[in-house]
Amino acid sequence: MKYTKEHEWLRVEGDLVVVGITEHAATQLGDVVFVELPEVETMVSTGDEIVVIESVKAASDILAPLDGEIVAVNEKLVDNPALVNEDPMGAAWFFKMKIDDMSALDDYMDEDEYADFIG
Repeated sequence: MKYTKEHEWLRVEGDLVVVGITEHAATQLGDVVFVELPEVETMVSTGDEIVVIESVKAASDILAPLDGEIVAVNEKLVDNPALVNEDPMGAAWFFKMKIDDMSALDDYMDEDEYADFIG
């Protein structure tokens, strides 16, 4: 797994990258009440705002961590946004993307670096 400074996790599954938010981010957000996901087949660039999350505390965006195409979204989150709080590192993934350059993942933190980052 890799981690971004925006508290997203990235997990490689075959030729896809699965993206979600970390437990730390889910805790900071509080109870998630709404998730808006991108459309499948959307082409995104690093830094694009592609997911909206609303919690009882705030609204925030998930940014595209890499250039690529959204190939799947987790529809379970639309019907059950609380899943983000229940299982942020597993069942509550947001989207899967196909990227051209897997080496771009090298720019992100590993688990130890992320643990240091959040202190």
